Amino acid sequence: MRFRLTPRALVPEMQTIEVRLHDESYPVYLGNEIIGDRRLWQKHVSKGKTLIVSNEVVAPLYLEPLQAALSGRDSEVHILPDGERFKTLDSWSGIIDHLVEIGARRDATVIALGGGVIGDISGFAAASYMRGIRFLQVPTTLLAHVDASVGGKTGVNHCKGKNLIGAFHQPAAVVIDTATLATQKDREFNAGLAEVVKYGAIMDPVLFDWLEASAGVIRLRQRQALQHLIQRSVLNKSGIVARDERESGIRAILNFGHTFAHALETTTGYEQFLHGEAVAIGMVIAARLSELRGLCAGGTAARISGLLKLLGLPIELPRTINTQVMIDAMGLDKKALSSGLRLILLNRLGEALIDDQSTQADVSTAIEHSHATSSPA
Repeated sequence: MRFRLTPRALVPEMQTIEVRLHDESYPVYLGNEIIGDRRLWQKHVSKGKTLIVSNEVVAPLYLEPLQAALSGRDSEVHILPDGERFKTLDSWSGIIDHLVEIGARRDATVIALGGGVIGDISGFAAASYMRGIRFLQVPTTLLAHVDASVGGKTGVNHCKGKNLIGAFHQPAAVVIDTATLATQKDREFNAGLAEVVKYGAIMDPVLFDWLEASAGVIRLRQRQALQHLIQRSVLNKSGIVARDERESGIRAILNFGHTFAHALETTTGYEQFLHGEAVAIGMVIAARLSELRGLCAGGTAARISGLLKLLGLPIELPRTINTQVMIDAMGLDKKALSSGLRLILLNRLGEALIDDQSTQADVSTAIEHSHATSSPA
């Protein structure tokens, strides 16, 4: 299915959310069919050279309207293969090489057009090139809309762990076009919903209740429902990022389920699970560990599992995933401390805490209890 966006001079119903940091702030634009809004690019693209970074799946869908909106500017395109397994130093190096080849200087702009992988690699290249150049996010997947595009985390994976190489580099602006969700496959769309559930679980119980009540219309991609969940997610994340830009404190709660998820992705070679699917399973494990530790009420994990299942997400580890291998992979997670693991657990639904008291035995038990009870047919 090919979806076209036409360049537009004026776009109604566009919302702006400000991410307010200590030294600066930047806008997140949210609307339908806004990639082709020339005003945004006139305002945020510098006068130097522009490099659009996309992938082989997204570029045929959305590159044309973006280029049309940038007409008259000195822009080039860098296309990467699609997939988490290409989130590597080689891909990053290719972007750097391209910037060098076109003679990009400190006034250059990198535009990331794609999902979280493209945003992370492009942002890291922008952070690294000449010690930092302008960077704009144009996320095209639900996961990138609600999470990856906001907050300034950039980086690439290492064979021993996810996102081990990277930097904080805030975008100058984020352009979230909900029309791009029309072309996203169901599995990838559902994976993005895991990050929305995360916000409900760690800090927004009203959102969690709404997700339970609205799962049907969300799965049907009803426009107002999508607008609401994206806006609520961006507001939640931007509020946390504003308080803790570089994850020295409270921002760590945004990693609920992620230590388990990253271990799962690493041990399966980034091929068996989408990131959001791994996060869904990771949140169930974290909620079970919270109950095991007596931190939250019994039934919390079941409620989270129930919502994730309603939204089409996996909630169990395959029997083939070895518990000790998972624990070993967690040891190199970038959120771990020299003294041991730092996990995000729950006091209750809607309230997270940073935990460094869980023993390896506790973690092992929670993982074991999250394995599928039977092998798939």
